[in-house]
Amino acid sequence: MSNQLVRTVGLWPTVATAVGIVVASTSMVSLGQGFGIAGPGFIIPMVCAMLLNLFVAFTFAELSSIIPRAGGINHYTLPTMGPFIGIIAVISGYLLVNMFAGSAEASIAGFVVSDVFLPNVSPALISVIFVLILGLINIRGIKLYSWVQLILTILLIGSLVIIGLIGLTGTGSGEPLETTLDFNTMGWGIFGLTALAFWLFVGIEFVCPMAEEIRKPRIYIPLSMILALLIILVTDLIFGFASIKYVALDELANSESPHVLAATAILGRTGQIWIGITTVLATVSTINTLIMAISRMLYSMAREGQLPSVFGLLNRWGSPWVATVFMTAIFCIFIISGIANAESITALILAGAFCWFVTYIIAHLNVIIMRYKYPNVKRTFKSPLGITFQVIGILGMIYMMINIFPEPDVRRQIYTFALVFLAITILYAFLWVKLVMKKGLFETTPLEKLAEGVDTPPLDEPELPEGATTVKS
Repeated sequence: MSNQLVRTVGLWPTVATAVGIVVASTSMVSLGQGFGIAGPGFIIPMVCAMLLNLFVAFTFAELSSIIPRAGGINHYTLPTMGPFIGIIAVISGYLLVNMFAGSAEASIAGFVVSDVFLPNVSPALISVIFVLILGLINIRGIKLYSWVQLILTILLIGSLVIIGLIGLTGTGSGEPLETTLDFNTMGWGIFGLTALAFWLFVGIEFVCPMAEEIRKPRIYIPLSMILALLIILVTDLIFGFASIKYVALDELANSESPHVLAATAILGRTGQIWIGITTVLATVSTINTLIMAISRMLYSMAREGQLPSVFGLLNRWGSPWVATVFMTAIFCIFIISGIANAESITALILAGAFCWFVTYIIAHLNVIIMRYKYPNVKRTFKSPLGITFQVIGILGMIYMMINIFPEPDVRRQIYTFALVFLAITILYAFLWVKLVMKKGLFETTPLEKLAEGVDTPPLDEPELPEGATTVKS
């Protein structure tokens, strides 16, 4: 059988992937705590964070329009900075961070189901069952994944919007608060919450590893990321403003599950059950996308000789089954071992996030280098205003790396873990490139070679002229 991925995914499953990876249980917690800390003024850092992620979307859209490959950031880095940096970008920015974050996210579903529905069943067992089911869905191929992801996202976003609208209109069973809130009591300090708000949008670029399975990747990838950011912003604003209408700010700020507090205050026990189900949907949607996207990154790296070749195998449904089994097993091992529930998990996740920022910086640098190294290469999407947004994006990532957590002791712990993650990745990348690939660390790959063996669909639109910023229809 062919060892090449097949193009079967349309626009809305692609949008569902971008939305589903972002709207996770942890992002709902960040949303509630952000509104609890800042009140209505939290909309300011939310818009700033969305713009930073929009710049990320512009960067990944341009790179994907040049190199529509399943490897994502790895393939975008090969022609600019070589295999050493490419391996670091994927393993530190996606694989390591999501070993911890994904496992913690899966554990949340187990606790919610155990608390609300099955009090006598182990949360870890429930989480493992969820992960195994999602692993089997992904092994069955991208078509089944797409349908499951689309349904999950519709139910997830629909639930948050409906609960929020019920709260805003005051038609629920709960009683709204009678206090009037000032818009912004923090002054310029409100911008210090941008890092917290960033988590409400991070991850939209997970659509890029589907590039070899999307029907019109050069159109659907940028469009899906932009649509996803708008959908997430509107949904979060509706639910966030409904939350502060019914729950005191200090309660939201200090709660480990502020979204549950809000839904319960709006609709009572019905709201509690509804948001419990919604939390499970968010977790399942996130894990489903993580398994799909990272397995394709590993598949593509194997095809380039950056990982053992077994990760490049496809089954009869066109799924990279070895990489999928690997990711499923990693999540299950972390859940069973209890690592995902350790006291230091927050520091571990944020350390991984630190590495994620490094990956975003690499992506922005790729666009800058490509603009000067390959000025005439065909681009069906170009980031506006030259490299302005890439420079701003890099500065924004550095700002959040410096301000990653307010408490000095926790911040030191985060930096320690991050350095360990990066050190492990750098060591592996160095040894693999030098001893196995036998290439120079920064030896670049020509763009023409990256396009070999990939079924690139014909364009339905002409190439954009110099200075154009959007896809022509």
